[in-house]
Amino acid sequence: MKEGSRLLRLTVLVGESDQWHHRPVYAEIVHRAHDAGLAGASVFRGLEGFGRFHKIHTSRILSLSEDLPLSIVIIDEEAKIRAFLPRLDEVVTEGVAVIDEVEVVRHFGDTAAKPA
Repeated sequence: MKEGSRLLRLTVLVGESDQWHHRPVYAEIVHRAHDAGLAGASVFRGLEGFGRFHKIHTSRILSLSEDLPLSIVIIDEEAKIRAFLPRLDEVVTEGVAVIDEVEVVRHFGDTAAKPA
């Protein structure tokens, strides 16, 4: 990724308790993104939210939820993101995927260095 690049951001919204073949959906998405060679994927846990059925999920102590909202965010070139979408269809049965164009303004780290 180069600074100033125009890329797509794929955000997948699912529930923390969503499963696919006895594995958390969010973990399956991250592993599929890795296997597809995408630039990276991050999972963010929400403190509170609701979805299609309007049931509020919250982390507040008095109403602790085991199904908090999660966002999986992936940023890469348009062709790679669009090619990845069918792989989501297999695992996401309830949720939503959003794509928007982003501009990379900073890319930190030494691109020549490889992790050990």
